[in-house]
Amino acid sequence: AAGERSLENVASRPRLDSLSSVEEDDYDTLADIDYDKNVIRTKQYLCVADLARKDKRVLRKKYQIYFWNIATIAVFYALPVIQLVITYQTVVNVTGNQDICYYNFLCAHPLGNLSAFNNILSNLGYVLLGLLFLLIILQREINYNRALLRNDAHALECGIPKHFGLFYAMGTALMMEGLLSACYHVCPNYTNFQFDTSFMYMIAGLCMLKLYQKRHPDINASAYSAYACLALVIFFSVVGVVFGKGNTAFWIVFSVIHIVATLLLSTQLYYMGRWKLDSGILRRILHVLYTDCVRQCSGPMYVDRMVLLVMGNIINWSLAAYGLIVRPNDFASYLLAIGICNLLLYFAFYIIMKLRSGERIKLIPLLCIISTSVVWGFALFFFFQGLSTWQKTPAESREHNRDCILLDFFDDHDIWHFLSSIAMFGSFLVLLTLDDDLDCVQRDKIYVF
Repeated sequence: AAGERSLENVASRPRLDSLSSVEEDDYDTLADIDYDKNVIRTKQYLCVADLARKDKRVLRKKYQIYFWNIATIAVFYALPVIQLVITYQTVVNVTGNQDICYYNFLCAHPLGNLSAFNNILSNLGYVLLGLLFLLIILQREINYNRALLRNDAHALECGIPKHFGLFYAMGTALMMEGLLSACYHVCPNYTNFQFDTSFMYMIAGLCMLKLYQKRHPDINASAYSAYACLALVIFFSVVGVVFGKGNTAFWIVFSVIHIVATLLLSTQLYYMGRWKLDSGILRRILHVLYTDCVRQCSGPMYVDRMVLLVMGNIINWSLAAYGLIVRPNDFASYLLAIGICNLLLYFAFYIIMKLRSGERIKLIPLLCIISTSVVWGFALFFFFQGLSTWQKTPAESREHNRDCILLDFFDDHDIWHFLSSIAMFGSFLVLLTLDDDLDCVQRDKIYVF
């Protein structure tokens, strides 16, 4: 087709001066680079083929671990949560104390022992759309495996390497978000709000990992280290809920950890994993500073990556300063805001670099991006209606209660559930289809950034 990028056109396309990559023949082998992961200097360009050399079966097993790990986490996390919220609901029913749970009492439809069944039912969209996404991924994987069996040249040598484990993990996380959000709405209050956000952290982290994996299939983080980092985030969420209210010492410690983690991650991303944290890291950093800033006074080698990381550090340092100064009561939402801001920044960087590399966005992902953005806008509108709030007293919370607005059964927050589940599903489709324009492009013509 006239609009398609042919291999000849890609081969003859001039290289961009500031692409953050390395030429295939600028170093010996990937093994040589992996052997010495110090803060080293490489040349300017790298292609996906350079980072897609490991055995495909090994990589497939590596990324399948993401799915099985999150499935295991889901079981062991959800069971005690379900037990706890049932206990909350039982206490409310036995004691008659309506101040324990912060419902929208003007639109709370009971069913059996559940006081607000409508807020629980509206989470069904997360589960159904998560299941639908898993089926879409399964169909794509089946088609891809059939192409491999036919020794299809495009499947073997073209496009972004297809690894589906992270997509399966994302679909599972969306389903679990629906389940845990339903658990939270059995008895909404301050102490169990973290259940509603836990898998949102997971989703944000998995989306960032998937974006990174697209261009770095061989050097992405292992499932164990990735989930260990997410477990650390949930740990801080729990600590923040328990000790964060007005605790200056906690906010100082968290802000310092936030800034240090941002700097370490920035270094990891800038050098694409080719550095190691050991006793010699300070000496190597000083050597780089002396060589680049004093002796030669040269600019950054990877300009695009540097711009992303500078913006990322500004945003994260600003969020850390905001938390330290304001010390918001809703620590779980604050932590989630950090994850979402970083995800949006990385996604914007990916889109900009994709277009700068001469790639294009096909019609389907473009429509997904536009429609998903619109749905997110409407969803956030209903989210911020604030029909109840555990940040105030029960009496003050009831002043925010409103009547049902949909079918005389669902309130504004239920519509948030419907729209946000659709928006998350659309966001997953964006990640799934974003690089479909590269399916006929050889991997040694696809840039890493």
